[in-house]
Formats: sequence, structure tokens, C-alpha cells
Amino acid sequence: MTMFELSEDYQDLSDAVREFADEVVAPVSAKHDAEHSFPYEVVSGMAEMGLFGLPFPEEYGGMGGDYFALCLAIEQLGRVDQSVAITLEAAVSLGAMPIYRFGSPEQKQQWLPPLASGKALAGFGLTEPEAGSDASGTRTTAVLDGGDWVINGNKEFITNSGTDITRLVTVTAVTGQQERPDGSVKKEISTILVPTDTPGFTAEKAYNKVGWNASDTHPLTLKDVRVPEANLLGQRGRGYANFVQILDEGRIAVGALATGAAQGCVDAALRYAKERQAFGSNIGANQAISFKIARMQARAHTARLAYYDAASRMLAGKPFKTEASIAKLVGGEAAMDNARDATQIFGGYGFINEFLVARHYRDSKILEVGEGTTEVQLMLIARDLGL
Repeated sequence: MTMFELSEDYQDLSDAVREFADEVVAPVSAKHDAEHSFPYEVVSGMAEMGLFGLPFPEEYGGMGGDYFALCLAIEQLGRVDQSVAITLEAAVSLGAMPIYRFGSPEQKQQWLPPLASGKALAGFGLTEPEAGSDASGTRTTAVLDGGDWVINGNKEFITNSGTDITRLVTVTAVTGQQERPDGSVKKEISTILVPTDTPGFTAEKAYNKVGWNASDTHPLTLKDVRVPEANLLGQRGRGYANFVQILDEGRIAVGALATGAAQGCVDAALRYAKERQAFGSNIGANQAISFKIARMQARAHTARLAYYDAASRMLAGKPFKTEASIAKLVGGEAAMDNARDATQIFGGYGFINEFLVARHYRDSKILEVGEGTTEVQLMLIARDLGL
């Protein structure tokens, strides 16, 4: 792949997922959104295509692809249904990827095959009532007791944490204290694998959200949850550093999702502008409408280039943290701006939930919040500039 042109394999994958999105996902999207129901039949189809195993080696049941392949799939799904796209993004980049990146050989052998097959889902339990953008506010604790971790705490906004096929949540927890070079003390944060059938683990009632209604999101309660000491994921005390790396990668994938949403708004607005008649001609003949759609296309194109660039840097082993933040920032704003403009073009129909642009209008706002707010991205970019 050059930075701007897809190889034949990447293009074939993108085309296949696009076809699946149009023929399988789109027809049931409004129904699942209205019912706030998890699209198990869609997830099953994605699993059959191997999408959950895209970036993982074949030895773990994966497809032997890479992270950019995953992003291409997420973009195409995001055009027609952000809930489905975020289900895949969170399942792979937040659910399975920490195990692949930091897990022991035994942990990888146990968990990656079912997760890569799409027959099981995993969540990433980071956010808490007092800890979102400021992860140092983590209050969940894990204490060693007779060879087990005993975990107590609460998590919020955890994707894929309460479905019928959810099997695991990786939680961040305070496991002690670490002394800084200046003598001050900070929390020692580690990550621990918690199977969802462990006594004391509860996925509370699902949230009633503004958007992403077909995505599974719950608060979690962990009360005296006891798991083996071997369930520590990665090195003790490296939990904070490890999940920062996971979030850096995840921002590229969310940038891809946002790009898909932005493009989906362009496609829908373009079709409507060519069909809708007003004052004797289609509304696309009006410069006010045509210029609005042109600007929408420019945003989607720019967002795509941003995540392509971040992904190519990541695959080349180059630093990509700032570029990932730019992809997330540009993509999220493109999705939100395009959703607003598309809704305006649709007029009254844009305010009806069964129309795709209405769902994008509700769904896109979280792209400026989840996996690092716009303000966090600006902070990281500014920091890289030496400010």
C-alpha cells in the first residue's frame, strides 16, 4: 500500500465488507436502533467473514491480516451503522488486542481463538465514575489473597460487556503504590482478566443512550471478584502504560469509523439531492446544496487520509501517537459536521429516526467523546508541538 492507494487485497476486503454492509447490515439497522437490540445475526455474519480475527495470526484463529485491514472493514460498516462498527472496533482493538499485545502464551491460547472467531466478545473495563479522561482517578482495587486477585470497584460505559456472547472483561485496577523518582507516590495500576461468569461480576442494566442504540454498553459492578493471580495481563504496574498504547491504536480505528460515518452522510445526501424535487428541479441543482455536499466530501476525504497516514505509520513501526490523535480529532469532527449538514439537506425527513442521516446525527456525537475526547486529542497534539 502506498499512503494513498489500496493494494488489491485491501481493496477486495473493503469491497466485500461494503457489500455486506449494504446487503446485510443496512436493512436491519433502523429496527435494531429503534428496539435498542444487539444485532446478533449481523455479528454472526461478521464472524463468518472472519472480521473479528482480521489483525491476528492464523495460529490463534485469526486471518493473518493487520490493523489497517481492520480499519478498512470498520470504515465500511460505519457508513451504514455505527453501532455495528463500534461493536467490531471494541471487540478487536479493546477486547482482544490487549491479550494479543501483552498476554502470556497461555492467555493467548485460551482467549484469542474464541475472540478471533467472533463467537465470544471481550470488553475493556477502564472508565469509572471518577476516572475517564483522567485515568489516574482509578479507584477499583485488586488485592492478592492466597494466590488470587480480589477485585472491588465500578466501571462505566463498557462496550460489549453484557451480551449473551461476552466472555471476558479486562479491568484496570489499583494493585499498590509506586514511588516516583522525586520521592512522591503514585497509584500502581495493573490490568487483570475477569471472565464474566466470575461470582461478584455484574453487568448492570444497559444505558439508555442518545445514539449507538444497537451497541451493548453497561456499567459494571465488581464485588469481591476473585480470579487467579495468573490472570494478571502483562507486567504488574504497567496497566496504565499498556492501555495508553491500546488507546493510541484504537484512535486510528475510531478515526476509520468516523470516516465511514462522514462518507455515509455524503452518499445519502447526494442520492437525496438528485432525487428530491423543489421549485421545478432537483435540490442538488441549487448551489447552496451542492456546495454543502462538496464540503462534506472534502471532510470525509481528509478524515480518510488522516487515518490512512496514522495506520501506515503504525504498520511501519514508526511513532504514530500524534497522527492517531489527529485522525480521531479530524474524523470525529467530520462525522458530526457531515451529519448536521446531511440532516439539514433532508429537511423534515432528516428528523425521522428511520432515515440513516438521523441516526448518524445522534450517533456521531460520541465520536467526539469516546476513546479520548476532542479536548484530550488537542492536548496530546499540543504537547507534541512542545506546548
